[in-house]
Amino acid sequence: MSQPRRRSRGFRQASILVAEPIRHAAEGRGFAVSRLLTNWAEIVGAEIAARARPVKISHSRGGFGATLTLLTTGAYAPLLNMQLPTIREKVNACYGYNAVSRISLTQTAPTGFSEGRAQFDHAPKAPPTPDAATCRVAEALASDISDPALRAAVARLAALKLAREGKHQ
Repeated sequence: MSQPRRRSRGFRQASILVAEPIRHAAEGRGFAVSRLLTNWAEIVGAEIAARARPVKISHSRGGFGATLTLLTTGAYAPLLNMQLPTIREKVNACYGYNAVSRISLTQTAPTGFSEGRAQFDHAPKAPPTPDAATCRVAEALASDISDPALRAAVARLAALKLAREGKHQ
């Protein structure tokens, strides 16, 4: 009697398990390469990704170049409009050729119209600013350095480090 054949060897990567459903959902929206959706923050950068999301890609009939539609809130639309050439270059670098010739922005309310889809991540928190006491301690730490530019740079670095740790004694 023969042994039943095993279907796979060991564990499979999670990306392999979800690749097919993501590909089908992405193709329904015009995304032939789902990498644009799954790696959006790495492609355009964290700052742009926090303000806009790709919604769909529409291809013109018989022509080259697609239109990428981005969803953003109304307050960020003018800022993103200035960055459209940079975004287009980064997206086309993802595809490997000039796949996207035009980008259109769609504005929505901060919470979105449909099931809260337009909720974007908040911008990263700004590092804490050192107070006067922390700056004095940092300047004292850097007082032995003879070069004034280097002394100022080390004092700034020490002040930021002390402010982040909450130490200023």
